[in-house]
Amino acid sequence: MGVHYERALVKMSGEALAGDAKMGIHPETAVYIAGQIAHLVATGVKTAVVVGGGNIFRGSLAPKQIRRVTGDYMGMLGTVINGLGLQDILEGLGLSTSLFTSIDMSAFARCYTRRDALADLDEGKVVIFAGGIGRPYFTTDTTAALSAVEMDCDVVLKATRVDGVYDDDPEKNPAAKRYSRITYREVLEKSLKVMDATAASLCMENSIPIVVFNIFEPGAIIKAVQGEPVGTLVTA
Repeated sequence: MGVHYERALVKMSGEALAGDAKMGIHPETAVYIAGQIAHLVATGVKTAVVVGGGNIFRGSLAPKQIRRVTGDYMGMLGTVINGLGLQDILEGLGLSTSLFTSIDMSAFARCYTRRDALADLDEGKVVIFAGGIGRPYFTTDTTAALSAVEMDCDVVLKATRVDGVYDDDPEKNPAAKRYSRITYREVLEKSLKVMDATAASLCMENSIPIVVFNIFEPGAIIKAVQGEPVGTLVTA
């Protein structure tokens, strides 16, 4: 079966890389996730990745002695740590990659320019974005939406630990209802935990669908990019 989306941005949380350990990078989990991205690339999909840093440090949970702004900067550095790790694992699987950061860190990664990132994506490299957008108070969800717009992506694939969007937390409420399809406006009006409001609005304004799926469900990422029913589709 051919792909429904030709250019995709994969958004994953830092916690996904931590596995059951919750913190740090769990080797087997990280290799599994990288393998899923490799499967996606093998279908011919131009693939970009935004990874969070919550497994390293989350700015909003900083001790009260640390200002929120400083905490957010620390969280940005966490995403660079994850980006570096993911890059090495992907290259170990035989993929070509580029790691871009929003803040100049030339010893570790390339400073982001849209022109360079687009060129690498068109060449078939996996383009990894780290460092958020370089400013505090903006989440990696917003980074993902903005990067998807700038890279002319057809879809945002939000890789999570649950199989879609629910009306309540399914890990706490067994009776929570899962949506198979929902609109951007419903996400915003109901304050559903898909992406933050800024990210959801960016996707809505630019008509970029969001597929929320369980990255640990075998074959789910391929089903998502082929347009098959999987997880929750957020669209107009």
